[in-house]
Amino acid sequence: MEQNKQNKELTAILEVSKVLTSSIDLERNLTSAMSTLGSLLEMQRGCVFLLDSESEQLRIVAAHGLTKEEIMRGKYRIGEGIVGRVIKSGSPMIVPNIGDEPLFLNKTGSRPNKDGISFISIPIKLKGEIFGVISVDRIYAGENGSVDDDLRVLQIVSSLIAQFVKLWETYKKVEREKDQLKSQLKERFSFPNIIGESEKFQSILKSVVKVAGTDATVLLLGESGTGKELIARALHYESKRAAFPIISVNCAAIPQNLLEIELFGCVKGAFTGAVSKRIGRFELALGGTIFLDEIAELPYDLQAKLLRVLQEHTFERVGSGIPIKADVRIITATNKNLLTEIKEGRFREDLYWRLNVVPIMLPPLRERVDDIALLTDYYLRKFNKDYNKQVTFTEDVLKTFISYSWPGNVRELANTIERLVIMADGDLIDKDNLPFCMFTFKTDKLDIIEHNSNSLNDEVEEIEKQRIIKALKEQNYVQNKTAKALGITQRQLGYRIKKYGVALK
Repeated sequence: MEQNKQNKELTAILEVSKVLTSSIDLERNLTSAMSTLGSLLEMQRGCVFLLDSESEQLRIVAAHGLTKEEIMRGKYRIGEGIVGRVIKSGSPMIVPNIGDEPLFLNKTGSRPNKDGISFISIPIKLKGEIFGVISVDRIYAGENGSVDDDLRVLQIVSSLIAQFVKLWETYKKVEREKDQLKSQLKERFSFPNIIGESEKFQSILKSVVKVAGTDATVLLLGESGTGKELIARALHYESKRAAFPIISVNCAAIPQNLLEIELFGCVKGAFTGAVSKRIGRFELALGGTIFLDEIAELPYDLQAKLLRVLQEHTFERVGSGIPIKADVRIITATNKNLLTEIKEGRFREDLYWRLNVVPIMLPPLRERVDDIALLTDYYLRKFNKDYNKQVTFTEDVLKTFISYSWPGNVRELANTIERLVIMADGDLIDKDNLPFCMFTFKTDKLDIIEHNSNSLNDEVEEIEKQRIIKALKEQNYVQNKTAKALGITQRQLGYRIKKYGVALK
């Protein structure tokens, strides 16, 4: 008989531990645990009370042998009744016969006849932290066990429940933080937070809005620093895939011999040193978006594998022949002219047409002069907040910003403002505090421009023309070197030479 009783106890404890680790669903797991105790240990009724830290009230979250109405009535304040006293003291309480105990309140109304029912209540606690109370009505029939047996089993069960509740609370906290971060990211990269009111930039945003809700492959074109990754993230967070991750890969920043593994992963033993399976970026992005920046730097042989992903929507880990469904949206970006890359044999034409479903050309900052004041105000406020300062710019500073060509585009503007805020000795930045490079290309002719009556666009174009002429002279009229020096493509340089009628010697 004793052996049979012990076997039941061990079985009950084992089954409760299995139930509590079966999922992260609090009420379902605790209800299953109480049902397991009831069926294996002849428990008439049992409840798990958890403490609400805000209301300081105990409520039943799981029960065995009670109706829904009875569960709803089972609420106690700290110190109220047996259950309330247990959580206040942190010690178990045993009532041999609840009919003789005036402290037993029977709030649930589940015991119309209280005589002959024993009641045990034990705190659910872990390392001094009390989460609630577990209470039961007579786990064993009297002839099959003692109160000490009940107490011993319940203490083990309460310890298991405490560990599960702590794990559940940690999980819920992480989930809340994750949701908050997602919300913040979505807000940060939503279209209203992309700064630009110029006609050219607003035209770009209209295209972005149209394509965001689709799964179409997007090719972002433009110089470095024009905000290609910002637009890629906006496309993701405004899409139906926003709940899933966006994974960014800079194809120029990863060694070519590692890029395939980085993108597609590998299986254990695929090559010397592959001691374990590795998950690639495409697999991490499943359900979401993968952003391939600097796509022109993708090795030629790897371009064929990317083409297969686009065509067949599957990929394989290195060393494996098992296809994995590529449920991802692909967004790519480059600051190079891909048609030139194709012509010179560095980029596959068939891949280009697969990537070029929706091309979006982001204009350089010098072509969206109307946005410079807005961007300056945004970054000035941002860095003042970041560095706890109150720096302001004079009108001359803003005029210089507008007249400067910004070869590094928005990134250069942001970096310049951050540097000025950090290094500022006072609260006012004037023209003398600006970097020397912003005045390097200034000529006598430009001084005259500042005083004539031409429009702002005319002034900017004249500045750009003079800078191109100066750069051509410095590079002995070698156009590819001149383009690199100016931070633009050779094609863009050729267009401007023709536009401004610049003589080539």
